[in-house]
Amino acid sequence: MIRIISKEQQGYGAFNGGEIVENKPIGFPQDHSSIRPYSNLFYWAHARAVTDSTIGLHPHQGFEICSFVLRGEIRHYDTKLREWKPLSAGDVQIIRAGNGISHSEWIGKDGEIFQIWFDPNLEKTLSKPASYDDYKAAEFPEKQVGSARVKTLVGAGSPFQMDTPGVEVFRIEIESGEFRLNAEPGKIYSAYLLEGEVDLNGEAAKPSDFVLLTEQEEIVLNAPNGAHVFVIASPANPGYRTYGQLRGIA
Repeated sequence: MIRIISKEQQGYGAFNGGEIVENKPIGFPQDHSSIRPYSNLFYWAHARAVTDSTIGLHPHQGFEICSFVLRGEIRHYDTKLREWKPLSAGDVQIIRAGNGISHSEWIGKDGEIFQIWFDPNLEKTLSKPASYDDYKAAEFPEKQVGSARVKTLVGAGSPFQMDTPGVEVFRIEIESGEFRLNAEPGKIYSAYLLEGEVDLNGEAAKPSDFVLLTEQEEIVLNAPNGAHVFVIASPANPGYRTYGQLRGIA
């Protein structure tokens, strides 16, 4: 099955009177997203800063909060490190929220991030101490496959460490033409089109479209004029009851 969720069908959010705006492929109930939590993906927001702006200190527990910096610069503060840490385009941050942590984020004008919450089995993580890691863009393995450049953010060869099982994350930049991604049985593939236009297994997608692909043997991305696609592979059955299932919102 292939399902395309346009930006208009996604949820919406804003901070500080619209200084930071978000579209949310997977949002909270009040965000009116078309997609509810699934697999071990609980939340996914694409945030953009209209001007320099700070999201104030707020708490998290249990989840793994990942920030993928797409453009510009962000800074992060939390109650474990107690200092502001800068991140630039291509960098990735993980907060393993464990038994509790509070953090604050500054996003510079025109900066963009994905913030994605993964459910690592909260029955286990809620008793762990919180921890945090930054990863710089240069640390992630990258390979050229035909006209496509593939960077592995989570998965084989990546230094990224997380408790959430079965997750892989890729950034795929296609100069032109076709790229083929083997689809593992039992995995759900979630794709977000950042730039360009692309056909995914024959279904056309445009920038900011979110695409769900299930029960596929292969994912063929065809972008005659180039495209930049962010892809997450996650298990259809994580092997534990997720928070969304426990709360009846998945």
